[in-house]
Amino acid sequence: MVRYYKNADNKLIEASAAEPGTWVNMINPTEEELNAIGEELKIDASFLHAALDEEETSHIDCEENQTLIIIDVPVAETGEKNNVVFATLPVGIIVTTDNVVTVSLKETSAFREIAEGKVKNVFPVQKTKFVLQVLLRVAKRYLYYLKQIDKISHFVEKQLHKSMKNKELFQLLELEKSLVYFSTSLQSDSITIKKILSGKVLKLYEEDQDLLDDVLIEINQAIEMSHIYSSILTGTMDAFASVISNNLNIVMKVLTSVTILLTIPNVIFSYYGMNVSGLPVPVSWFPPLFAAAVTVITGIILRRRDLI
Repeated sequence: MVRYYKNADNKLIEASAAEPGTWVNMINPTEEELNAIGEELKIDASFLHAALDEEETSHIDCEENQTLIIIDVPVAETGEKNNVVFATLPVGIIVTTDNVVTVSLKETSAFREIAEGKVKNVFPVQKTKFVLQVLLRVAKRYLYYLKQIDKISHFVEKQLHKSMKNKELFQLLELEKSLVYFSTSLQSDSITIKKILSGKVLKLYEEDQDLLDDVLIEINQAIEMSHIYSSILTGTMDAFASVISNNLNIVMKVLTSVTILLTIPNVIFSYYGMNVSGLPVPVSWFPPLFAAAVTVITGIILRRRDLI
């Protein structure tokens, strides 16, 4: 899918073609669409295909009058068990002489908000500023998803206090994996943004400097938050794993004690049930009374030793 956006009356509206000063947004494009845009805007084919590799890492490439910026963008999807799964997705931003082209495998919320006009003062004709606004929106989306991860982890912790089931532990494990993905991607994005800061990749104007500083601040804050949340989540999982193991030991201890108490009457009744003569106190009331007495005494001993 290919969509074009341009400015009209200080608003971002959808256009019908790739005019000079437009933003070309490509989401999971077909090979025909890639070839058509490549020929129309004279873009290197390798630049257009770079972001379609899910394993592509954040970096910058420059060739002639084209600059490719690959950044990792956070995404939230619904998992197999209807739980929210957070991950990252590479997105390519290609800056040409007249246009800005973005390429991604999936639609992301950060780019969707820009396309829907939810971000003010977005002008694709100002290419450097537009790229920085995109990076700032991506950084803010990282912070938003990190706060969502924190809220979900708190909810799962409350559920663990009640149930101690594997389901909640698996949820915490998924969140921990998401934080690792976020942390790794944020580190790569930070390096890429610092390269832009040098001014050798994109021509920076004075008014762009403050915007770039805001991007770096947001990215660094997201990196710090991801590290903090990851440490907290790791400690929480270790603590709950110990609690679950301890609960299992308690259950096994109680079951063993109950088994011992139930075995005592069984042994006594089996002894008095033998078809032989000469049994001590061979009367009907003695075996139950004796079994009850021994069981009570054993129970008291186990109780004092905190075994039941």
